[in-house]
Amino acid sequence: MTEQTVVPDTGAEGKPDAAVVRDALGVGIAVGLSGFAFGVTSAGSGLTLAQTCALSLLVFTGASQFALVGALAAGGNPLTAAAGAFFLGVRNAFYGLRLSQLLALPRAVRPFAAQWVIDETTAVALAQPTRRGVRIGFTVTGLTLYVLWNLTTLLGALGAEAIGDTAAWGLDAAGPAVFLALLAPMLRTVTERATAALAVLLGLGLLPVLPAGVPVLVAALAAPAVLWARGRRESGDGRTTTAREEER
Repeated sequence: MTEQTVVPDTGAEGKPDAAVVRDALGVGIAVGLSGFAFGVTSAGSGLTLAQTCALSLLVFTGASQFALVGALAAGGNPLTAAAGAFFLGVRNAFYGLRLSQLLALPRAVRPFAAQWVIDETTAVALAQPTRRGVRIGFTVTGLTLYVLWNLTTLLGALGAEAIGDTAAWGLDAAGPAVFLALLAPMLRTVTERATAALAVLLGLGLLPVLPAGVPVLVAALAAPAVLWARGRRESGDGRTTTAREEER
């Protein structure tokens, strides 16, 4: 994650509050609407309305929720499905380490703010140059997204129950499609794209031979594998450069 120094609010030149709120609302609304796809996917995987809504209320991290219901829909073991969702959610803990420094919230408020530490709130918060902007961006994004995500989850689950078999309508693919649409623009560097490509190959390649939910766990090994390969290459380039300099 890119390091960022928050400029003190006094005398700092940051975005106007209205601009921060506008950006935060845009992210919150755009992503919050995809909760409908989760509601449909979750209901289609066999979870009840109460279970579906509880996942959005208590877990509130889209990738983990989609991974969980996707594994369950494929007939995976609940423990394996939960493990895959857990490992996807671990990244939020690392976001929290950085955001705790930027937000500097009172100790009593931190447990409640932790519920909103996800990809979108982190991205909006880190884009702000002042602590005031960070707090506004985080709060508006988190509130908007939490309310809208849970509302659309409810509507999606109710809609899935009304239309019956979601697979017949092709709605079982809505969750993965939304997730890929959100992920693709974030892959900017060669390392990120290589990691994503390797994860896809591992996940799809092992799907026919491993129990449902396990390929997702194995695909997580793509990140350390790519980083190891990059380190080896950079180390090799460094040795080659040193050898050339010594020859001169």
